[in-house]
Amino acid sequence: MIILKVLGAIDLISALVFLLLIFGIHPFLQLTLFCSGLLMLKGMFILTGDVLSGFDIFCSVMLLISIFFTPFSVLLWICAFFLMAKGVVSFI
Repeated sequence: MIILKVLGAIDLISALVFLLLIFGIHPFLQLTLFCSGLLMLKGMFILTGDVLSGFDIFCSVMLLISIFFTPFSVLLWICAFFLMAKGVVSFI
């Protein structure tokens, strides 16, 4: 049960990084890489049949792209809201 809360906290921290990017505040490079790596690791649950883990991989790639380029804000909003929803549901 505690692992679910830890994975939810990873989602909430990653959503916070996306929100920082949306509003023009560039988070620390280490935080961005850390969140991207954890999302990529979480995305490996797709091998067990969890379809939503594919979205974690997509969000991880979006974070990596945001280091070098500025992605469309719509994609950042979608990732932020989805990760926030997954994180909040994990704590319920």
